Amino acid sequence: MEHTPTIRSKIETELKQRGHTFSSFSKVSGINRGIFSTMLNSNPPKPISVRQMDLITKALGYPEGWLYELYIDECFYEGKGHWKRIKPFLLRCVELGREDCIQKVLSRLTEDLSYVPTIFELAEELHEAGKKKESTPFYECVIENGKYYHSERLAICQYRLFCYSLNTDLDNNRQATIKFAPFRRNLPENYQLDALLKLTNAYFQFYDYEAAIHYAKELEVLVTSIYWHQAQARAKNREVIRLNTERHLIVYYGQAYLMQGNSFEKQGLYEAAMKFIPYYENLTGFEGLDEIGMIEAQKFEIWGIANRLNLEILMGDTASLPAYVELIRNNPQEILLGLLTIIESANHYSYSVDDTLALFAENINEFRELRTNISYYHTNNDLLTYSRFFLELSRYYFSKGSYTEAIDSMLISLKASSELNDKNYYIKSITLLFEKYKDHSTEKQRTEYEKVIQAVENNMRQMTSRAKRAMFLYLV
Repeated sequence: MEHTPTIRSKIETELKQRGHTFSSFSKVSGINRGIFSTMLNSNPPKPISVRQMDLITKALGYPEGWLYELYIDECFYEGKGHWKRIKPFLLRCVELGREDCIQKVLSRLTEDLSYVPTIFELAEELHEAGKKKESTPFYECVIENGKYYHSERLAICQYRLFCYSLNTDLDNNRQATIKFAPFRRNLPENYQLDALLKLTNAYFQFYDYEAAIHYAKELEVLVTSIYWHQAQARAKNREVIRLNTERHLIVYYGQAYLMQGNSFEKQGLYEAAMKFIPYYENLTGFEGLDEIGMIEAQKFEIWGIANRLNLEILMGDTASLPAYVELIRNNPQEILLGLLTIIESANHYSYSVDDTLALFAENINEFRELRTNISYYHTNNDLLTYSRFFLELSRYYFSKGSYTEAIDSMLISLKASSELNDKNYYIKSITLLFEKYKDHSTEKQRTEYEKVIQAVENNMRQMTSRAKRAMFLYLV
């Protein structure tokens, strides 16, 4: 039978080959001679710490992480896990990117499920240190070995992975959202607030406005309850417990109503959407607002004014257009969404907005470059709005017979949708529009169209592969 080397036999072989004694190697490594001797010769031998292992590795001239595969047995001396050695070893593996060793240690640790809470604590420690990618295998381990489906710990793990996975790929976000949503009610209240707002925003981007309204209503009920309990505490001169949330509490209150209104707007239910504005446009009078809270409340005040004008324009009231144009000119962050509203209205009611487009020509040229800023919730709202804006702008130009400008705008919309992996939107809208006006396109435009379509098809193949993997993990 072939002899399996141990970490000590490997070290002893290296010492012999290099002619080291315990005394000489002690000087080279910085490890006390007596301690080093007990590591190799005592019966039973003294355990080796990961720091000592790194000193030995450096002294022998090997790269960091040498013999880490064998060191795993050192963490489970006599078959029992020793957390005081395991944790430093796992942290070193995190630093060195040794995912292979991390998985082997976690596999052995979870033979005893009493270690699951300890693994969760380490995952949270890594999360708090900003090491999101590095914490992922630890959260996944807790999920795979959790005994109780409705536990708070399991819900937090699912929430962390949900947040980590959100990006500019709408299909990826859709899969992550579906997987996480059932766990939201098991979260602590502070996490529930953030989770419900993320779910609302996610479904809004998927065009599933009924689901967005559903989660916004849940958020409304929860944040109203929290505010009521805080008001009761103030009335009784009791301490108000502040929740540790990503945003100020007033943000969740305002967004609960704002997102319901926005969801009705996208369904063309403008009168219904208008009814939500009074709930978020006057929040500066809320009790307990600090400086940050007041700034957030003032944002909602501006959004209330903008959204009222926005809805009036969408309902065909062109008299509101000058005030709306002036408002978005004074609030540059609102220009893209504002122009989208104006173009949608112009297309629906067949009126000219050439003067407005000329006024914002410089901004529109910048939008063509698809410059993006990842939003607070790790999704790219700009790309989504770019896609919609340039599609509406394309329709506007087509209606005027300006085919070159129309097709150029449509290609920008298609490119933005491709980057989002927004297959439903581009298939239903953009490709059909291009095929309709293909004869008016230039050779350069047709080449660009084929190039973007190829990129979209590649995204779809990758998406199918990811979906299969995600479904497998969900079933497991």
